[in-house]
Amino acid sequence: MNTVLIVEDERAILELVAFASEASGFHALKAGSVAEAKEKLSVEKPDIIVLDWMLPDCSGLEWLVQLRASEDYAEIPVVLLTARGTEEDRVSGLEAGADDYVVKPFSPRELVARLRAVLRRRTGSVGTDTKESVLQCGPLTMDELKFEATVSGQPVKLGVIEFKLLQQMAKTPGRVYSREQLLSRVWDDDAATIDERTVDVHILRLRKQLSATDAKDMVETVRGLGYRVVDPKKSL
Repeated sequence: MNTVLIVEDERAILELVAFASEASGFHALKAGSVAEAKEKLSVEKPDIIVLDWMLPDCSGLEWLVQLRASEDYAEIPVVLLTARGTEEDRVSGLEAGADDYVVKPFSPRELVARLRAVLRRRTGSVGTDTKESVLQCGPLTMDELKFEATVSGQPVKLGVIEFKLLQQMAKTPGRVYSREQLLSRVWDDDAATIDERTVDVHILRLRKQLSATDAKDMVETVRGLGYRVVDPKKSL
């Protein structure tokens, strides 16, 4: 059973999300503030977090940035829940580290479906053959089973989406992937509901995560077409 931590100061919404989650097989932890959420985290580490943007003691977005900088909680997927639905707000949420973004008013069934989709993106493509799970591309090594990436032997922290984006492109270095192709391969069944701009945001985040490594120039933009990983054989 997956555990979801719901951080929402509006009691009615908190109870609604908790009820819908538990009815769908989740174990729900409830918090009305960031301080309360931190207390819950100290006792039990959830599989996913639903985080309201506007909270009484701290902006949900600020806390999300803190989570992504934490060694203990950086890899927990987070779905932002907010009334702020402009494109700029969505981009800000994704750039801060959100894995998905749900705008109020929302359908509880859709929210639960998105939680499942985020968790599926994290674990759904894991294989069973250890040799096949390890990918080598120039200085980059990726182990899908362990969800680990290293560059020149040094570990690199990648988010779930960034890991899968890099893995997809590194499998065929030199090949150009359009945003639509990356959406269909990385976001799977949810691709039709996600704006192509989301790909750009995650590519930007991926480049930041690689910026201090020997793979800092590995991901290229091909103007008018999309993105690719540089073929290490041709860059020699």
